[in-house]
Amino acid sequence: MKKLFGELNLTWKKTIISALVIGIVLGLIAQIPLLNDTSFTNSLVSFELWVLFGILIIMNSKSSKESALKCFVFFLISQPLIYLTQDVIEHSKLFLTYYRFWIGWTIACLPMGFVGYYMKKDKWWGLLILLPILVLLGFEYYRYLSMTMFSFPRHVLTVLFCIATLIIYPLYIFNNKKIKIAGVIISMLIILSMTGLSLAKPEVYATDILISGGKYRFDDTYKAYLEDNKYGDLSLQYEDNLDTWIVHAEFKKAGNTKVILESPDGKKTRFNISIKRNTYDIKEIK
Repeated sequence: MKKLFGELNLTWKKTIISALVIGIVLGLIAQIPLLNDTSFTNSLVSFELWVLFGILIIMNSKSSKESALKCFVFFLISQPLIYLTQDVIEHSKLFLTYYRFWIGWTIACLPMGFVGYYMKKDKWWGLLILLPILVLLGFEYYRYLSMTMFSFPRHVLTVLFCIATLIIYPLYIFNNKKIKIAGVIISMLIILSMTGLSLAKPEVYATDILISGGKYRFDDTYKAYLEDNKYGDLSLQYEDNLDTWIVHAEFKKAGNTKVILESPDGKKTRFNISIKRNTYDIKEIK
C-alpha cells in the first residue's frame, strides 16, 4: 500500500494512458443497464474515486508544478472521455449536458494539485491541506449511506470505499506518527458524525402516486395506505393547482408492496407498487 503513496514511477506517459483507459472504461460501464444506480456508476457524478486518483498523482509527483499539471491533464482527458464515450454509443449529447459540472473542478485541479503536493512534506499543516478532502469524502459517505439505507445493498461498495479511504489517506500520506493518529481521529469523527446524521435523518422519497379523476375518484373521506408500512406513509392531500385530490407518498425504503385505496363504505382498490429510490411503478390489481 505504501508504494502507491509515493513510490510509483508515474511518468507523463503513464498518466496520459491511465486517463485514456479510465475515461473509456467508465464510459462503457455507464452503458450497462444492470449497473445503473449502483456503486459502479457513482463515479460519474461523485468525487470519491476521483479524489483517490488525484491523491495518487500528487503523492507520486516530483514537484508541486508537476503535481498541478499532471492532475489537470489527467482530469482534462479522463472526464470528457467518459461522456464522449457515451455519446458515441447513445448519441445523447451527454458531453454538453454533464461535463459542464466537471469543467470547474478540472480547472481547480491546477491549484489543488499544486497545494496538495505539500502534504508530502510531512508537517502538521499538511493535515490542514488534507482536511477539506476528508470533509468532502465525509459528505459523499453520508450521501451514499443514506442511499444504501433506502435501497440496500445498492451503493454499499461506495460506502465501504469512503470509509476505507478516509482511514487510509492520513495513514499512508504522512510518516509522522502523531500526524497519522490525529488524521485518523479526524476521519473517525467524520464517519461517526455522518453516520449519526444518516440515522437521524434517513432519506425519504416524496412523490404523488395517484390523482383523483377518470377511473379513480376519491376525496378526503377515503383512506390510502400501504399494506406494509415499513416502506413509508401515504396521505390524501388537496392539490390547489390541479383542483383535485391526490395520494401523496413519503417512501422510506425501496421494495415491493401494495397500495390500498379504501372508500367510506369499505370498498378497497388495490395496487401493486414497486418502489425505487427516485421512481416507482404502480398497477391496479384486477
